Amino acid sequence: MAQLSISVDIGGTFTDVVLRGDDGSCWVDKTLTTTDDLQVGFFKAITAVLEKAGYGPSDVTDLVVHATTVVTNAIIERKGPRTALVVTEGFRDVLTIRDECRSDIFDNQLEVPSALIPPEMTFGIRERTRGNGEIHVEPVLEEIEDLVHEVVSAGVTSVAVCLLNSYRNAANERLVGETFERLAPEIFLSLSSDVAPQMREYPRASTTALNAFTKPIVKPYLDGLAKRLREAGFGQDLLIMLSSGGVIGAAVAGENPVRMIESGPAAGALAASYFADTLDLGDVVSFDMGGTTAKACFIKDAQPLITGDFEVDRIYRFQHGSGFPVTVPCIDMIEIGAGGGSLASKDSMGLLKVGPQSAGSKPGPVCYGRGGMQPTVTDADLCLGMLDAGNFLGGEMSLDEAGSRKTLAVLGNDLGLDADQVAVGIFELVGESMASAIRSHATDRGVDWRGVPLLAFGGAGPVHACYVADLLDSGQVIYPPLASVLSAFGNLVTPVRLDLARSDIFELSAIDWDAADAVIEEMQTEGRAALTDAGCATDAITMTISGDIRYAGQHNELTVPLTGDIIGRRKSSDIRQLFEDTYEKKFGVRLEELEVELVAWRVSATGPEIKKTPPHAVPLKSETDDKSRRVRFPEREYDVPVIPRAEVASGQKMQGPLIIEERETTIVILPGWSVEVNGVGCIVATKEEPANG
Repeated sequence: MAQLSISVDIGGTFTDVVLRGDDGSCWVDKTLTTTDDLQVGFFKAITAVLEKAGYGPSDVTDLVVHATTVVTNAIIERKGPRTALVVTEGFRDVLTIRDECRSDIFDNQLEVPSALIPPEMTFGIRERTRGNGEIHVEPVLEEIEDLVHEVVSAGVTSVAVCLLNSYRNAANERLVGETFERLAPEIFLSLSSDVAPQMREYPRASTTALNAFTKPIVKPYLDGLAKRLREAGFGQDLLIMLSSGGVIGAAVAGENPVRMIESGPAAGALAASYFADTLDLGDVVSFDMGGTTAKACFIKDAQPLITGDFEVDRIYRFQHGSGFPVTVPCIDMIEIGAGGGSLASKDSMGLLKVGPQSAGSKPGPVCYGRGGMQPTVTDADLCLGMLDAGNFLGGEMSLDEAGSRKTLAVLGNDLGLDADQVAVGIFELVGESMASAIRSHATDRGVDWRGVPLLAFGGAGPVHACYVADLLDSGQVIYPPLASVLSAFGNLVTPVRLDLARSDIFELSAIDWDAADAVIEEMQTEGRAALTDAGCATDAITMTISGDIRYAGQHNELTVPLTGDIIGRRKSSDIRQLFEDTYEKKFGVRLEELEVELVAWRVSATGPEIKKTPPHAVPLKSETDDKSRRVRFPEREYDVPVIPRAEVASGQKMQGPLIIEERETTIVILPGWSVEVNGVGCIVATKEEPANG
């Protein structure tokens, strides 16, 4: 019997599960996310897929991996318990003042998200560490003990500690942490020197506060989930997908939930990278549209772009500086509030608006019949004929088309349109929103988005991908196998990995190699311990080192991989050469007269590579007749053939307009596109050249 792995991805609307054999065989399922208790949906999904495949929990002998939105939800919905922040005396307003960066300097009414930890729950202590790591003022133990008693009496559940310059010397911060552990062991503790030991006070404080705010939710959730999996008969330890694209043990992830913020989207980008490599595409845009949001990521040379910092809970979705900064490694992607559940409404200008608010899974779109009263993207797709009301989730969930049409008509009455016009408007507007976001994201990173193929997945992605590709001048859309649950599949194609960073600022010409070796060794030891805890053999762990480097006087850095034995050779000129080659490639210039600074070391600890066997879904028995249905596209209506994906053969070619149905999603091919099935089961849609004349 093939070795089996199982993966569960909990999104805002649906919970997806993939059971995969090492021979490439896959079984999938999709169920509504149970927002009140995520574990209910988790176990409902795995029970369903195991029953479908005819296996039990003890048959899963390889990986058990989980990606979840639990961290993001806690932040956006402010569901964390009472949390306190301990800072250096005189810096109590760090979360309120932020970094004084205005995301729009001309907006006099500019808003920023309210701090997760209010000023009245922020406490200062007398201590000071200098910028070079020298202890200038040691904290008084009695004052720390008094602070602990004050925090406990205030009913605080979790504490973040972020002292000035603790990334250079954590001694004072450690003393505060040890005192809390001794006097109040029940309190969840997050030290900035553990969570984000990097320079820049506000981003470090923000990251630590986010960790402290979510830890009392995430750690018990993961501990409870791991326990229930063992009780259910699963013999493998639970692994968690991180924002950086690696997976790690649940115990390590629970201590640092801030590393899980982009857990689910990261898995989708990894799956796109997997297919970019398998199909030898090189560059591709991953386009993941689910029930709540759409995510896009540029895959370069079959690898996702990685960033060392990002933002969460932005007030203005395209404006940098309008959210909470997070200084942990993350796959670089753009997230748009445009999913199947995104709500349609009339804005203050009297125009049609879609998102960013979402109906989620509860109540969900109107057509779900669960109490939704406002039309969504899914309602529009249904009324346009792109979805089959009687075949949603393979017929397990019937959709209320009449209810959808009624609410579209009500909105249309406000806009002076009929229901069909509103549905077309929603379809076009959500496509324009996604294309605009992808263009903006690419331009900011110096990437030419024109003509880059889209790899479409997620429950709603295959419905809208052709239209988005048209807007992006892309002539090719790829629909991989398991498209609707590809993020869950992505959990199973990445090795165990942990990415770590430590700030250690110095000029390259004056580098202290002994100190550098000590910092790198410390991170390698931490990474090795985490991967061993996740089940990796010590001799199977590899380490890669990179540095955040800049010219002296610059504010931003480039992350430069330090390949080969460049650290062992101890030649700073080699590091400078690598940096300047990277800098010139990105910006087209070298500044050879300037000194070069290394701002931070980065270490990635990676376990053994995952066997890359292309997936193939095990078909379920079905009896279908040739059928078609009337579908309205933006330009006009067509009678469109409808084909089950299981009946599409390798090498088969077809012309659009066309609908290809799976249990969990629907592929919509627009007029003017043709499709062909390649050797690994991907449906490849190609834009046809218009006829001359």
